[in-house]
Amino acid sequence: MANITVNDLKFDEKGLIPAVVVDNVSRKVLTVAYMNRQSVEITLREGRTCFFSRSRQQLWRKGETSGNVQHVARITADCDRDALVVVVEKDGPACHLGTDSCFNDDLFVSDEVADFTPDALMDLIRDRKVNGKEGSYTTYLFEKGLDKILKKVGEECTEVIIAAKAEDKKETVYEIADLMYHVMVLMCEAGITPADVINELASRHVIDKKVKQEKMT
Repeated sequence: MANITVNDLKFDEKGLIPAVVVDNVSRKVLTVAYMNRQSVEITLREGRTCFFSRSRQQLWRKGETSGNVQHVARITADCDRDALVVVVEKDGPACHLGTDSCFNDDLFVSDEVADFTPDALMDLIRDRKVNGKEGSYTTYLFEKGLDKILKKVGEECTEVIIAAKAEDKKETVYEIADLMYHVMVLMCEAGITPADVINELASRHVIDKKVKQEKMT
């Protein structure tokens, strides 16, 4: 439920407010655009992003020509209420260049701070399936095929159970990480995306809330 309205937002001297668009599944920043009061109202009314083009000086609905519509899941204002984060589910690439995100060119990458994400790992696993790499364990699993992958998933499930039963937190975390990795390999082999799983979990969350409400009444 919203706790502020458009009237609470602070637009700049040109009547604009920056909007950081984020993917609802990956949480990746897709683009940064601008909105004016009218485009915010249209977005709220239609449930899809509408921005204000500073170069063309006009409103534009994302996907109106490309079909790459962005369906809004949530809009949050910052503490000063002069910037927005718009969380969306997208029908296609966010960037006009055809890429998933507008942010693809690294200006700096630290050698000390790890830039790990589950999405990055999944991308690496997909690359090993398509291109392979000599000496890669992931490539080895794909070469051996589904039966080998399933065997490893089963083995790792057992290892998680043993570690958890022993109440060894460190070992349990280690084994869960192994299990998650092998499950991701299985997902890639089966053509299942993280979004498929997240959407399934989201649908169960809604059902679970309904069940809890029924028990309370």
